[in-house]
Amino acid sequence: MSLLIKNAIRIIFVMTSRNRAHKLALRYLDQYMDFAKSLKPEDGSRPIKVPPMRGVDEDMREWSFFMILEHNAIVCNTISATIDQLVTDVPLNGLAAIDPKRDVMPTASAGQEQIRRLEKSVYDHLSLTKGLTRLRGTTTSPHPLFGDFDAHKWNCMFSFHLMVHLKQAAYVFREVMMNHTTCIGGSGT
Repeated sequence: MSLLIKNAIRIIFVMTSRNRAHKLALRYLDQYMDFAKSLKPEDGSRPIKVPPMRGVDEDMREWSFFMILEHNAIVCNTISATIDQLVTDVPLNGLAAIDPKRDVMPTASAGQEQIRRLEKSVYDHLSLTKGLTRLRGTTTSPHPLFGDFDAHKWNCMFSFHLMVHLKQAAYVFREVMMNHTTCIGGSGT
């Protein structure tokens, strides 16, 4: 990733208010939920390989819709734990001290339960961060790509991460629905 993109994202986060970050998280969650309402469990469990996408690593390109939701829920919970520990100035531990490459990978068996898991992780995060008096200027922890983040930047990363994988989820959704429609149309029903 170029230094220009890294700096641009950091600047956007500095200029984003807590309220704006919360609104974006809810908007992206709504879009995930709209997709989820239209998917049958077997369709949501079907892995689809996406073309190269910014923010989607090579080992993340062949996931099902439910695997994307599981990954997001893991990352959401990790970001929330990180924010809580930065605000209280506690050394990162538990969910906040994971391997960002290994510990965020979904299971191949991810199913429909991931819909509620993602929804809960977003609402829990919003509840946590609304109750905190200060996010800007806390101690920091390193993001694997963008450098040190205080609690505010991590809060912005929360919605940004949902957006990155929403593009992947939209692609998977379209492919599954196209395949489903083609199969139905081709069967003469």
